[in-house]
Amino acid sequence: MSEAQSSASKSNGPRLNGHCLCGAVTISAISTKPHLEACHCEMCRRWCGSAYLAVQSDSDVSISGEEHVRRYQSSAWAERGFCSKCGSNLFYRFLPTGSYSFLAGLFDDVDGMMLGEEIFVDEQPPYYSFSQDTVRKTGPELIAEAKEAGFEF
Repeated sequence: MSEAQSSASKSNGPRLNGHCLCGAVTISAISTKPHLEACHCEMCRRWCGSAYLAVQSDSDVSISGEEHVRRYQSSAWAERGFCSKCGSNLFYRFLPTGSYSFLAGLFDDVDGMMLGEEIFVDEQPPYYSFSQDTVRKTGPELIAEAKEAGFEF
């Protein structure tokens, strides 16, 4: 495991508990970052209908109701999960590390978390924007950082 991968598995945030719309799938996870993230890539926008607002969790994830979770491998390095009963989108999972990005709306206790990072800002459409001052990275910047950390795409 690379240094980037091992440092990514450190969790320092609160334990969050949430569920899909129908409650068939419940999630308990520790937030890796103290803030929410937004992805503006075309794939996330197509999947969510707008920006993907997420809580990142790299370890200590518990998903119950797994029999209702369907997974779709959306790229060579990622899969997305959803509830087969109600259709709620649940997570994006980065396969090389196993880390999850869960939709923020699944959790009741994210009220204290603010938006802190936006990725694929070069793909953000002009019809929405966020007012928070965040770290903003383009797709090429994000991919370059990942390659520098030892990931291959």
